[in-house]
Amino acid sequence: MSVVILGGNECMVRQYKDLCRSYQCTAKVIPKMGGTLKNRLGNPDLLVLFTDTISHKMVQNALHETRGQGTVVVRARSSSMSSLGSILETHAGGRA
Repeated sequence: MSVVILGGNECMVRQYKDLCRSYQCTAKVIPKMGGTLKNRLGNPDLLVLFTDTISHKMVQNALHETRGQGTVVVRARSSSMSSLGSILETHAGGRA
């Protein structure tokens, strides 16, 4: 399963990726806006939006780019590891 995480803390990018790897997911983490999202998002199975750390414009752009692709979009206010863990537990299944 491919996961794209928008927002979160820049210093936790490696921990986000490691947690996703423990759920057998490939992760791409984009902590802040830089250029267009069109080429950076791709076609993920799961899009996680940490809404407390990104702008409204970035949320709207991400939703627009993934519309019609069958991507599951999850909005989370908290950008903590436990929040991401519960999202992955729900959508990616248990750890192996």
